[in-house]
Amino acid sequence: MSRYTRKSEVLASSVISSTNQALASLMDIWDGLGIKEEMRLQRIEEVKKHIEALFNRMIHEEREMKDRIEKSILFCRKELKNLCHDLSVEEYKFEDNMTILQIERDLRVRLELLTNQKNERLEELKILQQKDQALCSDLCVTPYYIPSGSIPSLIQLEELKEHIKVQTEEKRKRLQVFSTLRAEIRQCLAEMGRPAENSFEQEAICEDEEAFFLTPENIKALTVLKAQLELKKEALLSTLNTVKERVNSLWHLLQIAQDERGVCQKISGISISEELRIWESELVQLEELKMVNLKQVILKIREELKAYWDKCFYSLEQRKGFAPYFSEEFTEDLLSQHDEEVVQMKALYEKCKLILDAVAKWETSWTQFVMLEKKASDPNRFSNRGGTLLKEEKERAKLQKLLSKLEEELKSRIDLWEAEQGCPFLIKGNQFLDYVANQWEMLKQQKEREKQDRTQKKEEPTPFKTPVKRPAGPCSQGTPSSKNRKLNGTTNLTMSRTNLTHSSGSQTTGKVVLPTIKTPLKARDTTVRTPLQDSNKQTVAFSNQPGSYSEFKEEICKKSSKDAVFNSTINENL
Repeated sequence: MSRYTRKSEVLASSVISSTNQALASLMDIWDGLGIKEEMRLQRIEEVKKHIEALFNRMIHEEREMKDRIEKSILFCRKELKNLCHDLSVEEYKFEDNMTILQIERDLRVRLELLTNQKNERLEELKILQQKDQALCSDLCVTPYYIPSGSIPSLIQLEELKEHIKVQTEEKRKRLQVFSTLRAEIRQCLAEMGRPAENSFEQEAICEDEEAFFLTPENIKALTVLKAQLELKKEALLSTLNTVKERVNSLWHLLQIAQDERGVCQKISGISISEELRIWESELVQLEELKMVNLKQVILKIREELKAYWDKCFYSLEQRKGFAPYFSEEFTEDLLSQHDEEVVQMKALYEKCKLILDAVAKWETSWTQFVMLEKKASDPNRFSNRGGTLLKEEKERAKLQKLLSKLEEELKSRIDLWEAEQGCPFLIKGNQFLDYVANQWEMLKQQKEREKQDRTQKKEEPTPFKTPVKRPAGPCSQGTPSSKNRKLNGTTNLTMSRTNLTHSSGSQTTGKVVLPTIKTPLKARDTTVRTPLQDSNKQTVAFSNQPGSYSEFKEEICKKSSKDAVFNSTINENL
């Protein structure tokens, strides 16, 4: 700093020296011209005035410059302070030992930098607000608030960008939902075959997406509109299916040929309304034809009604409850009554289908079980070989378990059904457990009757037949040992009678009679058994079946006896 000061002082000294030289030159000129002192004084005064005026002008200009710089410093400091506040940045701080010019230059540069930053923020804010306003207008939401005229901070700009990002994503989602709903609504209207009926439906299916405001309320209204259209479509489809079922039923009742049904069955590629109109037209024609063939139609309906009665296990009393079934006056009113009864029975069957199918399965198993019981009571079954009796016993035990399982399942299902419907579930006019108990009781009574019949047959006297005498000859001399074992294993009584017969014959012919060894009656009872006796004993055991459902369940829980005879071949080893 001192170096620059010395240069200025040297330069100032040179200015003074130049001034002195100029004055000395002027003095020499004036001396040569002989100018008097008074003239010299005047001229020197002029020189002084010029020099002073020059210095005064220069001093004035420099002072103005200084004042301007100082004012600029003040202005810049004030503006910088405001900008720092608006831009949320720290205030500018001066360095030590800075001259006024340096301070002014730094302030001016800093002010220009912050001003550019301010303008950039304002420009960015303008662009972001335009985007935000457009998004919020489409979504009908409030834009991000920034006070007008203020300079946004960096945090505010970031928040505005995030807000725009969120709204953009929300618009994308709503637009996707709107596009999906619009496509579904268009498809639904096309399938039903009707145009848009009001302005909202027209806006919903329009091509211009910007014409529809993607507000939550509008999206909800679109969802409701779609649901309403789907309900109308389902109603049309339900009506169409009902008409189709009615037409198919009439085709079956009236025995319409397949080639005459092709008009309706070949329909494709048309709307539901148009298809419904065609089927309704076919139904009207069939109804007219039905009235012409009234008797045949009623008889066909009665066959269908009887099939449903059988499926629902209706008793004779329940069937008689529908008196029109037995009427012979074939009128339109009678046809209507039959149609209503078929509809009711069909609805009842569909409502109880699972239970009725299970009851039908029980009926089939019960029929098989009864057939096996009849076979078990047949005395001639012991003549069969090859393990058939064992197979039948296994099948009978299997059916007993299956019947018990089905009855338990049906009981729980029927209890639940009765609790829900508030009315009893009847099988052929009786509750299920009573119906099962009646079946067991009927089986027991049938066995008792068969047992009594067999007892009566045994008690009836049989006519005595004289034994036929064997012819004498070699054929009567010897008997195979296997034949002897078989006869000994079956009955000794027959042998004794044969010996007696031969002995009586031998007295007349003179042959030697072999003595007959008599066996005590008790010993014969314990050692000699015929298959028929075992069959009768087993039949008696089988006849002791439970008479009620509870007794049947107790018998099911018991294990089979180890001494039970399942095959007649075992008797041969006794």
